[in-house]
Amino acid sequence: MSGEVAQAPAVPRAEIGRRPTRPRRRFPWQPYALVAPAAIFMLVFFVWPAIQALLITFQTSSGQFTLGNLQAMIRDTDFRFSLTNTLLLLALIIPTETAIALLMAVLAQTRLRGTNVFLYFWTLPLAVSDLAAGLVWLSIFTSHGYLNSVLQDLHLIRHPIGFLDYNSLGTLVGAVVIAEVWRSISIVMVVVMSGIQSIPMELQEAAAVMGATGWQRFTRVTLPLLKPSIQVALILRTTAAFQVFAMVLALAGAAYPVLAVKTEQWVYDYQNYQLAGSYAALILLLSSLGTLTYLILLRTPRQVFQR
Repeated sequence: MSGEVAQAPAVPRAEIGRRPTRPRRRFPWQPYALVAPAAIFMLVFFVWPAIQALLITFQTSSGQFTLGNLQAMIRDTDFRFSLTNTLLLLALIIPTETAIALLMAVLAQTRLRGTNVFLYFWTLPLAVSDLAAGLVWLSIFTSHGYLNSVLQDLHLIRHPIGFLDYNSLGTLVGAVVIAEVWRSISIVMVVVMSGIQSIPMELQEAAAVMGATGWQRFTRVTLPLLKPSIQVALILRTTAAFQVFAMVLALAGAAYPVLAVKTEQWVYDYQNYQLAGSYAALILLLSSLGTLTYLILLRTPRQVFQR
């Protein structure tokens, strides 16, 4: 065995003391290019109109700054009525949609027979416009519509029921709630179902092995992990419910004013853009407060997203 020690290759003197060069990082333009169309669309059709509406709210017709538009909105005879009606619809529509969407999503995950057909029919409203859906439900609830015809053919009633009469406010509100829930529940169901599909099946199996019942697995495993999805669904639906317009206009017209209908009336019927901007600003404020409330109350720990 030789006593020689292997020596490292000699380094040229010119290389001594020189820092290793790092490869240049290229600017990642691909993500920004993909986001650019959506960002431009939002800026042109959402941000800029929202800014203009806010400016009109605090301006007179001659362009001077004023708070008189907000005062005129509050003094409007239908202001309190339209605000109360909007909040009432929200209180009835949002919980109903969420409960039914949860039930539908859970049933879809059970993979029973006919689930695909069931989902197909429940997602049909996504392809129907708001006004078209309102006209369909108008043909159902009107005095000579399908519902009264069926009830009379079954000899359950003698005379048609005025479901959409102003004198029967309960049935009018019920008709609007049923129609709006049918039209928009598919969105909530899709969001909730995507959240259920992201929950690992191992958690459900572990809970079942430990003796948890189906209700306990739903309330203590599924529901807590669905909090982010429920938060997104509630934000989407609450924001849209504040802007409910076509369904109310088709079924109730001016008999049941809401904030969005009053906005449309001040624009097209009275040509008062300042007062219409005030109503639009109020809708934006209420939607923002609702979103902030959901973000605070349904805050999800970061560990849930890192599971």
